[in-house]
Amino acid sequence: MNKAVRCGFTLIELVIVIFIISLVTALIMPKLWDTGERALKSEAKRIGNTLRYVYDEAAGKKRTYLLRIDLSADSWSFESEKELRKFKMKRGVMFKDIVVPSFGEVSQGEVILKFGPMGPEEPVTVHLVNEDDMEYTVIFNHINGRVKIYEGYML
Repeated sequence: MNKAVRCGFTLIELVIVIFIISLVTALIMPKLWDTGERALKSEAKRIGNTLRYVYDEAAGKKRTYLLRIDLSADSWSFESEKELRKFKMKRGVMFKDIVVPSFGEVSQGEVILKFGPMGPEEPVTVHLVNEDDMEYTVIFNHINGRVKIYEGYML
């Protein structure tokens, strides 16, 4: 009796391997390509979420929070008597400037905003830019604590 020697893979095996490779690629590749507008929008959302969180925590817990934005280091942090968190911008995303009525337009150095139980005393506008000169604007309403994010430079 001659037994046939089978070399190679069946069609089902090939389909399964291709499916697994495409699934892994679909999950990993977007994280590797998180640059450009996507990273800029993501950072705008993170800053907006931080502003909203600090506003809600200060009002809810009746505490004073300080929000520090360091334009030179492209980082920000907030602190209260019981909490401290620090954040750093993703690579390629930078602060362009911050507009606060009492400070005017600040484009370098550090800005410290005080959030009391009634929220901050004035609105805050944060402008972000990436390496491709794309811009996003984060506008914080000090009266109701809402944040709006716009593509481009808005005042």
